[in-house]
Amino acid sequence: MGAIADWVSRMVSFIPAIRLNNVLEILIISVLIYYILIWIRDTRAWTLLKGILVICAFMLFAYVFQMDTILWLFQNLISVAIISIFVLFQPELRRALEQLGRKNILSSFFNLSGSGAADEQTVKTVEKTKSEIIKACMEMSKVRTGALIVIEQDVQLSEYERTGIFLDSLVSSQLLINIFEHNTPLHDGAVFIRNNRIVAATCYLPLSDNMLLSKELGTRHRAGVGISEVSDSITLIVSEETGMISVAHDGMLFRGLSQEELREQLSTLMKNQDAPKRSRWRRIIKNEKKANG
Repeated sequence: MGAIADWVSRMVSFIPAIRLNNVLEILIISVLIYYILIWIRDTRAWTLLKGILVICAFMLFAYVFQMDTILWLFQNLISVAIISIFVLFQPELRRALEQLGRKNILSSFFNLSGSGAADEQTVKTVEKTKSEIIKACMEMSKVRTGALIVIEQDVQLSEYERTGIFLDSLVSSQLLINIFEHNTPLHDGAVFIRNNRIVAATCYLPLSDNMLLSKELGTRHRAGVGISEVSDSITLIVSEETGMISVAHDGMLFRGLSQEELREQLSTLMKNQDAPKRSRWRRIIKNEKKANG
């Protein structure tokens, strides 16, 4: 028994002592990594991260096969590449720091409120939002009122929303029609919808440089395609010249949609809006109950 006790004591001696500050460090680093990943997912940085992973895989390939010239080029260009990343993503980094200053991290992370009834209500709200948007587009199409409506999904577009006027209103067909009515202060520009609310109007959008787009398309359609190229948003465009309704998503433009086709497109593309959003801890608790049951 003495030999076993000596062996156990020697093995335990190799394990470093875990103090309270070590636990706190692990928790802080875990939370930081979590929020960095959330930030990457909700911005264009996710596309950049995938590109970086491809480059890393290529460099690993070059290292395994001893491609010295490629490794030399990589070593000399990596510092320039890091600086370029900060320059290209300056708006996203600035927005992340602004959100960090406004965000109550503990209350959002430990939010346990909500129920199945609230989730059902969310689904009803989403369906009502779709119906109101479709109704507004059809009414504006009849009288040939130009409109540009951007529906956010995963990627937030606050940098473009800040170019307009903040509203924060419920989505209704009457309000949308009134916004885009001719000679009104808010008719020029795009309307942004997030979480079933109109968050801003008269917003400026980036124009698409796609040379394959029809030359007959104007600035409104190119702006709709442009915002869909830099995000996963859904953009509805009503032509002022023809009254034609179009939908832009992922750099593609679907033109001349009827009411049923428009409803089908929204039901297909708004995949993330239909799923009720529960808090993180509630999902974890629910999954544990299923596993134990």
